[in-house]
Amino acid sequence: MKSIDEILLSEATEIEFKESLEIVKPKSWLKTVSAFANGIGGYIYWGISDSRVILGLSNVQQTIEKISEFIKTRIEPAIMFRISPIAVDGKTVLRLEVKAGTSTPYYYINEGSKMAYIRLGTESVMAPSHILNELILKGQKLSFDAMPSKIKYTDISFTLFEATFKQRTRNFIDKTSDYISFGLVDDKGILTNAGVLLSDQCPIMQSRIFCTRWNGTDKGSIFEDAVDDKEYKGNLISLMDNGVSFVKNNSKVKWKKTLTGRDDMPDYPERAVFEAMVNALIHRDYMIIGSEIHIDMYDNRLEITSPGSMIGGRKIQEVDIHHVPSLRRNPVISDIFHRLKYMERRGSGIKKILKEYEEGNHPEFYSDQQCFIVTLKNKNYQQATQQATQQATQQGEVKYQDLLEFCKIPKTRNELQEFMGIKDREYFRAYILNPLISEGFIKLTIPDKPKSPKQRYFSE
Repeated sequence: MKSIDEILLSEATEIEFKESLEIVKPKSWLKTVSAFANGIGGYIYWGISDSRVILGLSNVQQTIEKISEFIKTRIEPAIMFRISPIAVDGKTVLRLEVKAGTSTPYYYINEGSKMAYIRLGTESVMAPSHILNELILKGQKLSFDAMPSKIKYTDISFTLFEATFKQRTRNFIDKTSDYISFGLVDDKGILTNAGVLLSDQCPIMQSRIFCTRWNGTDKGSIFEDAVDDKEYKGNLISLMDNGVSFVKNNSKVKWKKTLTGRDDMPDYPERAVFEAMVNALIHRDYMIIGSEIHIDMYDNRLEITSPGSMIGGRKIQEVDIHHVPSLRRNPVISDIFHRLKYMERRGSGIKKILKEYEEGNHPEFYSDQQCFIVTLKNKNYQQATQQATQQATQQGEVKYQDLLEFCKIPKTRNELQEFMGIKDREYFRAYILNPLISEGFIKLTIPDKPKSPKQRYFSE
């Protein structure tokens, strides 16, 4: 347990401070008790102001009794908690420790109404419907992917799944027993949701990926600023293949000569893209109706966004990225991906992504109650930007200096590309033009209309 000084300096989802016990309107703190029990647990400190000033409490024993009474009568089902007095500089504060519960959801009860809360940053908010549904399943020791659907095994096919299983494991699936043991079919011959997600027909609408290759480093209009866009719907194996292929098809591969041949240098490490896609498919929240995974590619980065928060409600930004706990929202799907040798059971996906970027330009991870985002940096763009910046500022680099001089009178991209003697339009845009624009050496005359035929580039 941290010392009181460390706690006062910390900014954490699972800690809240109160000056005194609110008795007239106890919802102000009981909703936080509900949220902690529904999440990863937490602490409430009484006798400490929001500005972290220790004020202390009087009538400590009476306050303890009131806290216990309110929790026992207003929180349902019963939770595990502990109240401890702490002496600090001659003053007494109270610490309420709320354990993460296993019989979720935990409701705040008031005048016949029941409300379940979750933590959103440092606030306690009412659980949205998809999270409430997930809490209900958690309390029943179930998961969405293990729940039975309304589809019979005999009414659907698994051609792609069985072919992929044979290719990757060199084994055949025993249809009479394996589908049941894998958790894809129940003993009544009904598909689980995991079975539906792996079937050829896959009628679950949320099983989709929207892929977009944007022109530049920012998202714009899909009709004006998208170089390529695809929408894929279907079973998880096809989504896996199509997502990885989209990234590969919209990436460049540089190379350099070596003593024994050549080394390929792709924009994005293949292993990192693969692991990020696996993470998005197996950990996403399939109960969010109308949701889908998004792959957004820019000149300088790749973002993969999957619906749903981290398990337990904690933000990825608040944990040591090298020691993220291995928790699975969809254990049946995770087990199938392990059997297909797409992943390990040890939760090593993030570590493998980080390993591909050991030399720098590290990936970024972000999560909130709605989504989880993995951002991979374009290795060649970062290198090209640095080189272009250095070359453009060096007096001895005639080619770039001549280009900037050439732009004193506004020119079109075709004119600039011809001046540089570069035939590959995409290479020129990604590795020459855009880095110079981002560094401020070249500007657009009409920045609000990037597709305008009157567009010109100029240097100052």
